[in-house]
Amino acid sequence: MTPGTASCARTRSASDIRRRAARALAGAAVALALPWSAATAGPLRHCDPPAELDAARQDLLLRFAAEVRATLEASGATLALVARAGLDLSRFGIRYSHAGISLRASPNTPWSVRQLYDDCDERRPRLFDEGLAGFLVGAGERPIGFFSAVLVPGAEASLERAARDDRLALRLLGGTYSANAYPFSVRYQNCNQWVAELLAVAWGGLVPHDELRSQAQRWLREADYQPARFEVGNPFLMWLAVALPWLRVGDHPAADLEAGRFRVSMPQSIEAFARARVPGARRIEFCLTDRRIVVREGWIPISDACEPGPGDRVIALDG
Repeated sequence: MTPGTASCARTRSASDIRRRAARALAGAAVALALPWSAATAGPLRHCDPPAELDAARQDLLLRFAAEVRATLEASGATLALVARAGLDLSRFGIRYSHAGISLRASPNTPWSVRQLYDDCDERRPRLFDEGLAGFLVGAGERPIGFFSAVLVPGAEASLERAARDDRLALRLLGGTYSANAYPFSVRYQNCNQWVAELLAVAWGGLVPHDELRSQAQRWLREADYQPARFEVGNPFLMWLAVALPWLRVGDHPAADLEAGRFRVSMPQSIEAFARARVPGARRIEFCLTDRRIVVREGWIPISDACEPGPGDRVIALDG
């Protein structure tokens, strides 16, 4: 592994609908996902590095990562599905944007996260084993605060074997990245789609062959995997589509585009699927403020304000 005039109206074909709706909906999806200030400040560049953090903030984030790792160690698990908050998708009711698989016995370093990322230099998806701290701290500053969630599925020998199999992981790697890839098409791929397809291979007992991604997607569909739904609605800020080469629509059904809808693999859809298929799976969520870390076990999310509730564990942070 290596380190997105009424009088002239006519009936449109599915391909025509896709072509005409694509640019408008692509721009609308991200424009609505972003705060207005970010959407109007200039073209959003998916591949720009995050803003540098000062030493005090870096220290807080590293302490946060250490708490996540310590919790994983104490869980007795050998792997976990890990999600972090990144792009602000709160307008769609979505907190987490990026997921990977954290392995206790990773050959990189314990609890490293195997993940797909967009290689901006080569303009293609790649796989990368990253230390847990790097994975979490890599989210940097975000307007929605700093959150992470881990799902511990319990004794999952088949999933661990699949996650540790370099050859299998690479066979599931797509050729072109799209942040909003349609989960039941092999044309593009996003980071969460790769995780979902790996789960399909492991839990479906699929035998690798040349059409492994198609096979995994068929299994997911038959197993009632439900991708997250982005109800974009009325197209908005259409010009953004030109500035977002990492957002694509050629793989989405024409009916979805016409309705202003994207269906996309996201951490919440993977989490819901795992919860339904693995009795006893545990979910642990973490959030960070300048004063505290809040840790909650269970399926009720922590508030956006990172306020602790009954039964939550709170780690006070010195100034």
